[in-house]
Amino acid sequence: MTLTQLRYLVAIADAGLNITLAAERVHATQPGLSKLLKQLEDELGFQLFHRKGRSLDSITHAGSHVLERARTILAEATNIRSIAANLRNESRGTLRVATTHTQARFALPGAVAALTRQYPQVSVHLLPSTDADVIGLLEGGHVDLAIVSSSGGAPSGSGIALPAYRWNRVAMVPHRHALARLERPPTLDELAAYPLVSYDSSLKPGSSLARAFHAANLHPQIAMTASDADLIKTYVRAGVGIGVLAEMAVQPGDQDLRALPADHLFAPCTTWIVLRKESVLREFALEFIGLFAPQLERRAVSRALASGGATHWPAVPHWRERAAD
Repeated sequence: MTLTQLRYLVAIADAGLNITLAAERVHATQPGLSKLLKQLEDELGFQLFHRKGRSLDSITHAGSHVLERARTILAEATNIRSIAANLRNESRGTLRVATTHTQARFALPGAVAALTRQYPQVSVHLLPSTDADVIGLLEGGHVDLAIVSSSGGAPSGSGIALPAYRWNRVAMVPHRHALARLERPPTLDELAAYPLVSYDSSLKPGSSLARAFHAANLHPQIAMTASDADLIKTYVRAGVGIGVLAEMAVQPGDQDLRALPADHLFAPCTTWIVLRKESVLREFALEFIGLFAPQLERRAVSRALASGGATHWPAVPHWRERAAD
């Protein structure tokens, strides 16, 4: 049994049992991957997957146990490599970050640019994904950390969540829109009178946007959703509806649109940095966390990893405080 065999096993599971896709992801050939999988099954003495013809149909009961242990072994192997690299004071490597399009586009550029100046030999790979997929990428071992937002407590999952900053939503309309002529912030009733354009997550019953309208017994029309804030603004300009999006997405180039305050309408959100429990981070990863959320001291982050997350964090700054610095 080798680490390569275990890595291929995990790749097959994460690719939805598609061996061709798994081979692409691990930069192997399909025949080579299938051969190593068969060798692993022969060594173990049982099948890891149910087969239907030449395709994999499902994971066997025994295979699910092996897969769980394989993920643990691969994670520990990564930890050992990180420990060795830190002890050698290596300043090169790769930082993989799963996050949403809004965070990648509007919140992360400053921290990424600062990190690459300090560690020019570190390659940063951003994986913009939907809210639902970000934590899965972390738990599957595909990234070193995840950055995701929630309107309640910490995001669900097995990771350690570090609060980075708080933020609110805004409503964006063209200057000619009736709501833009109001001399006060809009009400929920006024927003509900128009079609809305917002994030994909707004369609979920548990979203803070949906909860706010439901509590007021309002049923707005969600005319369109997108994961990208720039797309939301594009369709606001096209007249599809009122945009409801994160305040970080309001940019100097949006002079043709007006951002209307919505702090009083929707619950505030918190952006979290999520780490895998018991993971060993490279020094540049700890530096990145400090650059993105300066209130999170390196030693406190290290203590949280060592203790499984039992740490008292300082007050979480608001996005507007960060933007003013």
